[in-house]
Amino acid sequence: MLDPKILEDFGAKMSALLANSPAKDIEKNTRALLGGLFAKLDLVTREEFDVQAQVLARTRDKLKALEERVEALEKARSGQ
Repeated sequence: MLDPKILEDFGAKMSALLANSPAKDIEKNTRALLGGLFAKLDLVTREEFDVQAQVLARTRDKLKALEERVEALEKARSGQ
């Protein structure tokens, strides 16, 4: 059976090798590129989306209440 210490040493050496390789630069550049693309897309976070959905729901409720009030006032006016 393999010694766990050997596996740990191998993993550490591979991590060190990858950290010093061009792969790390590629990952860094890819993240920067994707970050720039996402910024141009005007994406919002889930939290911002949820807040706006709540604002919209409250606005709809207020609009419905106002429509009902206007309807009641129009009925009262036409009943005079």
